[in-house]
Amino acid sequence: MDRPRRPRDPFAAAEAVFSKGAAKPSAPAPAKPPAIPGARQSVTLRIDEDVLEHFQAEGPGWQDRMNAALRAAAGL
Repeated sequence: MDRPRRPRDPFAAAEAVFSKGAAKPSAPAPAKPPAIPGARQSVTLRIDEDVLEHFQAEGPGWQDRMNAALRAAAGL
């Protein structure tokens, strides 16, 4: 029975395997599309309870009011 023998040099065997089926370099991944203007991002933020109560006291829309206050404080 003629079975192929195991190569004596594992490095040479690995080179032979990878050189036969070497993959061609693929095209670089496409760049991420630019962010959508005006899109919002969800974040976790720890704020004092009294600050949260202040913004929530006026009812729905408190997140928009808090965002406006943060923009004003940042000078945006």
